[in-house]
Amino acid sequence: MPTDAIDLLVEDHRKIRGLFQEFQDATSDTRKRGQVVSQIIEALTVHTYVENECMYPEARRLLPDLNETVLESYEEHHVADVLSFELAMMSPDDEHFEAKTMVLIEVVSHHIEEEEQKWFPKLRAGVSPEQLQDLGVRLAEMMKKAPRKPTAPRALKKAIDAVRA
Repeated sequence: MPTDAIDLLVEDHRKIRGLFQEFQDATSDTRKRGQVVSQIIEALTVHTYVENECMYPEARRLLPDLNETVLESYEEHHVADVLSFELAMMSPDDEHFEAKTMVLIEVVSHHIEEEEQKWFPKLRAGVSPEQLQDLGVRLAEMMKKAPRKPTAPRALKKAIDAVRA
């Protein structure tokens, strides 16, 4: 597992994109789509948690020029958190399930592209490799203990904090 923070998060993005593709490939299998959405929700809950709690505050501290970009990322996470929470409460048979999942995929795909194309390169150029390694170690440890469901108290707190910010 990579320990560079950016490499770690890009690897996580790759896994999430793979789940998105798996959902889209299971076009007529409602049960399979429900299982994949559960995996997407878990992956996104962990991912948004560690970025919000560790990566984003550190990026803002280390490179204040990224402040506006990071604030936009917090808001995109909030949208993903709300959609994940709603999907976690739905049945795959619900008529809104597919549409809501597709909106989640669109929002998160856009978010991933912005991170990877815009601000991760700026972060890599602006901080030392040692700082990225240290941050990566913290992220990896945090991933082990992060909430796995959007209904978990720490995940809910993160979503509520985003509304109040």
